[in-house]
Amino acid sequence: MLSVSQNWKLHPTLSGKHVRLEPLSLAHVDGLHDAGRDPEVWTWLSQHQPADVSGTRGQVQAILDQPDRRAWAQIDATTGRVAGTTSYYQLNSHHRNLLIGHTWIGTPWQRTRLNTEAKLLLLEYAFDRLDAVRVGWETDIGNRRSQRAIERLGAVREGVSRAHRIRKDGSLRDTVTYAVTAAEWPAVRDRLTERLQ
Repeated sequence: MLSVSQNWKLHPTLSGKHVRLEPLSLAHVDGLHDAGRDPEVWTWLSQHQPADVSGTRGQVQAILDQPDRRAWAQIDATTGRVAGTTSYYQLNSHHRNLLIGHTWIGTPWQRTRLNTEAKLLLLEYAFDRLDAVRVGWETDIGNRRSQRAIERLGAVREGVSRAHRIRKDGSLRDTVTYAVTAAEWPAVRDRLTERLQ
C-alpha cells in the first residue's frame, strides 16, 4: 500500500458518468485544438489562443514540462470528444494542500454536468485519496463568471492578492483566492452530488 506522500506523485485517470479525466498527453492535442476554437474561451486564460494545431501542441508540451503540475484532458464520457483541460498545481504533500486551476472547457460544455462532475472527481481524489486538508482556487478579479462558478462549488472566498500576476497583455492582475478545507468537504461533496442528480 502506498503512503500518502507517494500517492501525491500519482496521476490517475478519474472517471464519472459525464466526464473522464485522462492524464494530459500529446495524443489530446487535436481534440484540445478543436475544443478551444471559440476565442471567448481564452479571454481570461494566461495563454493566447493557439493559431494552429502546432501552437496547441507547444502549449501541451509546455504543460507536460512542468514537474509540479498534474494536468488532465477532460473527455466527454458520452461522445469521447476532448472538452478541455484542468490541473492540480502547487501541490504540497507535506502541508497536504494543492490548487485546482488552469481549467478551460469548450463552449458546448460550459455550465454542464461535465464541468460539475470534473470538479467533484478532482475534489474527491484530493480529499479522499490524497488526504488533503485544503484545496484552493485562484482567479482573476475581473473574471466574475469564474468566481461565481467557484462559489457554486461551495468554496469560501478568502481574499484578494493585489498585483499578484502579470496578465498576457502586460497589465497587473489582482487574484481572488478561494478554498475548501477537509472539514468543509462533506457538505461540498453533498452539494455537488445533489447538483449532478
